Amino acid sequence: MRVLGIETSCDETAAAVVEAGPDGSGRILSQAVLSQISDHRPYGGIVPEIAARAHLSHLDRLITTAMTEAGVDFADLDAIAATAGPGLIGGVLVGVSTAKAMALATGKPFIAVNHLEGHALTARLTDGVAFPFLLLLVSGGHCQLLAVEGVGRYRRLGTTVDDAAGEAFDKVAKMLGLGYPGGPAVERAAKDGNPARFAFTRPMKGKPGCDFSFSGLKTAVRIAVEQTGTLSPRDAADLAASFQAALVESISDRVRRAVTAFREKYDGTDFVVSGGVAANTALRMQLEKTCATAGLRFVAPPLALCTDNAVMIAWAGLERLRLGLTDPLDTKARPRWPLDPDAPARPGAGVKA
Repeated sequence: MRVLGIETSCDETAAAVVEAGPDGSGRILSQAVLSQISDHRPYGGIVPEIAARAHLSHLDRLITTAMTEAGVDFADLDAIAATAGPGLIGGVLVGVSTAKAMALATGKPFIAVNHLEGHALTARLTDGVAFPFLLLLVSGGHCQLLAVEGVGRYRRLGTTVDDAAGEAFDKVAKMLGLGYPGGPAVERAAKDGNPARFAFTRPMKGKPGCDFSFSGLKTAVRIAVEQTGTLSPRDAADLAASFQAALVESISDRVRRAVTAFREKYDGTDFVVSGGVAANTALRMQLEKTCATAGLRFVAPPLALCTDNAVMIAWAGLERLRLGLTDPLDTKARPRWPLDPDAPARPGAGVKA
C-alpha cells in the first residue's frame, strides 16, 4: 500500500510518499519539505497570510518532487492524505483543497488526517511501537500527555492550562534577542549558560494531575530580563539555560505523574515523545532518565520527523486506510481538532486543546 501525504498546517510545506508491506512495516519512499523560516524571521513569528501564500506557491512543485523521487504515478497510489487540522486555517485549506482535487481527478480515496495524530503515530513507522503507549506531544502549539490506545483512540491525561512549551521557547528567545525560531536558538545559547544562576520556579511541579503551565515561567524570565538591564551574551546564555532547566524539570515531573496514571489502566511498555520541541537535546536526555527509572522504553522519532513533515501525514493516512477509514470530499478543514473529543475543556481556557 502506498499513500501520498500533504502537510500545510503551519510554516512547512511538505509532501511525501510512504509504503507499507504485508507485515505492516513502513518505508519512506520520498519526502520533500520547504521551510518558511526565512519568510517569517523578520516578524519574529509566523504570519498566517504569508504562510498560506507560500503553501499555495510551492505545494504543487513539492508533490511532483515527492512522487518523482518515489518513482510512482497516481495509478500506483492507494490514497491521498492531507492534514485537515488543527492548524492555521488558511494553510490547512491549501493542502486539503489540493488533496481533494487530486482524489477527485484520479478516483483515489481521500483521507483527512489530524495533524496531531500524525505526530502520535510516527513512532510506529520508525520504531514499530505497539498499542497502547504513553505519548508526550510537545510542540509550538500543543503540549499534551495522552494514552494512545489505537488509531483514532486517544485518552488525554494532561494538557497545558495556558501556553505550549514551543511558544514559551519562542517568546523567551525574543526577550533575549536570540532570534527565530526560538527553540533551537534558546538551546544553543543554553549550552554556554549557567542553569543555576536564575532560580526560576518549576511550574506545576508536585501538583496533582498531569497538566502543564508555562505562562508564569515566561513572566519570570521577563522580570529577570528587566531587572538585569542591558543583556550581555553571558546574561542571555544564563537566562536561556535557567529557563530551559526549569521547563525540562517541569515537563519531567508531569511525565512521571502520567506514567503512574497510565500504568493504572494500561499494560503498555513504551513512552513516546513527538513534536517539534522533542528535538531539544536537554529534554530528551531528561526524559530518557525518567523512563529508565520508570522501566519504560524511551522512543523519539528522528529529529527530521519531530518537526512538521508529510511523512507522518502519509503514514497516519496509511494506518487509517488499513482500517478502511477514508473521508468524503466534503470533509471540512478544522482550525481545532482535539485527539480526545471527550476530554474536558482545557483548564482556564474554555476550549478543547
